Amino acid sequence: MSERANASVIPFKVDNGPEAGDLDEASVQNPVQNPAERLHMAEAVRMAEAIVFASAEPVSEKQLAARLPDGINIALAMAELQQVYARRGVNLVRVGDAWAFRTAGDLAFLMSRDTVQQRKLSRAALEVLAIIAYHQPVTRAEIEDIRGVETSKGTLDTLLETEWVRMRGRRKTPGRPVTYGTTETFLDHFALEEIRDLPGMEELKGAGLLSGRMPSNFSIPQPPADPDAPTEDEDPLTDIDLEELGLLTPRVTED
Repeated sequence: MSERANASVIPFKVDNGPEAGDLDEASVQNPVQNPAERLHMAEAVRMAEAIVFASAEPVSEKQLAARLPDGINIALAMAELQQVYARRGVNLVRVGDAWAFRTAGDLAFLMSRDTVQQRKLSRAALEVLAIIAYHQPVTRAEIEDIRGVETSKGTLDTLLETEWVRMRGRRKTPGRPVTYGTTETFLDHFALEEIRDLPGMEELKGAGLLSGRMPSNFSIPQPPADPDAPTEDEDPLTDIDLEELGLLTPRVTED
């Protein structure tokens, strides 16, 4: 028999592109299909990288939108950039509604020689910080009610100096007491994307930070979704409030 007769036929399939059922998944993984659009997005990613890299503070998405070309999907651009840096020595991390470059967690030990040794917070300061983080917005009287002891002004001053806590408003009650809340610096320091990423009761028990024999009615409140938005019983701080609190230099008026 001839070699042609003994030859086997190898079946093959012509790739006509993704099937109808695979189209949605392919579009999600690569939503920008047009080459011109891909080039436009790639340039926007480079620009976003330069902006975040050059900034000493986390850059908000609002700031990015103001500086990147019109029509750019900011969330998509930052997701692509985050993926690029996922396995590098520095990672792109989300801090609240902002973005920043941070040393990869597994390489933090390399920076230990260059870090400044900071004074540890007292037990009282840690308790007050935890109450503010979970109960915000909260007043000094409410903090004392939860702790069961008086809170010194020095404790709150220490937390304000760390920039983990801020004065955020005034309660709509007699005396209009100041309310306190956390800051983006707090989120950045504790590697939290948003305030609701704080550990819950089960996580705290698992870490040994809560006793397993807590009262049956004990609960941990869920922080607000938007910690910057004033609540119904809270007024935002005005310039007059800031002057009274010593946070704003009084304006000099001419006679």
